[in-house]
Parts: sequence; structure tokens; C-alpha cells
Amino acid sequence: MIVIGILGDIGSGKSFVSKLFKCPVFNADAEVNKIYRKNKICYRKIKKKLPKYIKSFPINKIELSRAVLANNSNLKKIVSVVHPVVRKKMNIFLKSNAKKKLVVLDIPLLIENNLNNKKNLLIFVDSNKKKINLRLKKRKNYNKKIIDSLRKIQIKLSQKKKLSDYIIKNDFKLSNIKKRVKFIKKKILNERNSS
Repeated sequence: MIVIGILGDIGSGKSFVSKLFKCPVFNADAEVNKIYRKNKICYRKIKKKLPKYIKSFPINKIELSRAVLANNSNLKKIVSVVHPVVRKKMNIFLKSNAKKKLVVLDIPLLIENNLNNKKNLLIFVDSNKKKINLRLKKRKNYNKKIIDSLRKIQIKLSQKKKLSDYIIKNDFKLSNIKKRVKFIKKKILNERNSS
């Protein structure tokens, strides 16, 4: 099984690129949303760390946003509770897809939270910063301060780029990005088969 980790800026199109590989994808953001909606143990832990902000179950994203905006260290408190659960879910995903040729990890803090295995292949989604910011502004719950807080806990994009085995240029044109993903997928499978 080849494990691909997708790296890139917030809003660069990581989830979109992940889906284009047409193989099982572990989407950490979707898992985190499930944790907020369904995991009472996580709720109690987050409530204990942030009693001023977290009031009821399921966890309300507006309450989480207020906590992050009030103090940057609150984001780290939330991550410290949610991250171990995401890691567990990722390991279950990897075990249940062990017979697949290829799987993709779409995890925003893959490197930062040491979720990457040295054997994994890393692909950096390279997008224009202006285009990213325009796209982010169109998001329903867009909040520049929260985006900035999230960017602060991530390692530099230049460093992520250096760590990557491949770079996919995302110009947000569907036909171009489809071709690029298809080309890289073929290359990865061919290289793995020949080794």
C-alpha cells in the first residue's frame, strides 16, 4: 500500500486534489467534525480546558471560534484533545485499507502533529496566495483571524514544499488539475512497481 500525504496552505485545494486520486481518502477535517458532533468524551475534555467557551454538546463551532479568537493558546488546547482521536481514526483507516494500492491522507497538520510515516509520499499542492485568499473569503464561516491562527501553528509552506516528493500546481482549473493528478498518480504507481 502506498500512502500519500497531501500538504499545502489552507484553501489551496488539498481536499479537492485528494479526491481526484480516486482511492480511499482519510479526511481529517471530516473526522474532526464528527468528533465535535458525536464524541462526548472529547466534549468533556474540551469543556474542562475551555469552560468559559464550551457550553453544550454537540460542540458548537461558533463557541470554538470564540475560544480561538480570545486566545491563540486555546487552539493548542483544542488540538491536544482532538489530535489523539484523529490519530486513532487514521490508524483504523490505514488498517482497513491495507490491501489497497493507494490511499491518501488529507490532514492539515500532518507534519506538525507527527502523523507522517517516513515511508509515505508527500505531495504539495502549490496555489497562488491571492487566489487562495479570494476563495477563502467565499467560505460560509470565513474569519481572517481564525485562518491566521491556524496558519501560525503550521510549519512554513516553503519547508513543506522542501519535504515533498511531488508538487502539484493548482491553478483552480479543473481540466488542468485533473491532468496533473493523473500524471503524478501514474508516475507513483509505475515507480513503485519498478522498485
